[in-house]
Amino acid sequence: MIIERAYAHVGAYDAGEWPWSVPCVRALLDGGLRFTAPVTFVVGENGSGKSTLVEALAEGFGLDPWGGSHEWRYASPRAKSVLGEHIRFDAAPRGRRMLASWSARQGFFLRAETALDALGREGLAPDERSHGEGFLAAFRDKFLRPGLYVMDEPEAALSFSSCLELLGHIDQLTRAGAQVVCATHSPLLTALPGADVVEVGDHGIRRTAWQDLALVDHWRRYLADPTAYLRHVLE
Repeated sequence: MIIERAYAHVGAYDAGEWPWSVPCVRALLDGGLRFTAPVTFVVGENGSGKSTLVEALAEGFGLDPWGGSHEWRYASPRAKSVLGEHIRFDAAPRGRRMLASWSARQGFFLRAETALDALGREGLAPDERSHGEGFLAAFRDKFLRPGLYVMDEPEAALSFSSCLELLGHIDQLTRAGAQVVCATHSPLLTALPGADVVEVGDHGIRRTAWQDLALVDHWRRYLADPTAYLRHVLE
């Protein structure tokens, strides 16, 4: 692992203003977020703050908020978020040298909505492959060395079989000494053995076993009887 804990210290803030109004952000301010496994999945409903959280982690590590590797940091005109400006880390033993030296840091921020632009800047020719193949190409060509790899909903571009391939890449990456933090809605990805699952919502931040996740329960119920859900949304 590279980092053991992420935290943020902010002097005065208005709890009614974004992002301080988001429960998981306030939980980060109150006690930080500890990482206990090489892979951490962050799950939650839309609007729960999971993307805000992982973006800030990427920014705090020096990754471009638009997406890309550490070498391409801040290639976009987009500034750090107000939360990203305040993120700090406690290093794991393997990550002490990396956090002590900006030039020693390695990693990649892969976010679904800007992936094609980021992959293009990285020389992966996204126009010559599908969106999903572009995601997988990033893993094959850029997710190689020990570092911090942050992803925001990578399953958006991937089929079922491609998600399984992604899990294989994540496993190989962490065996090589890397750390992965991934925001996701996917019950397939979060089932990775040994991964830590963090659920964000009105409660703030809490660790949850895969089988107890609300998204897993909903998928089970939907696949068993789609009409039980569809009757509420279809006229």
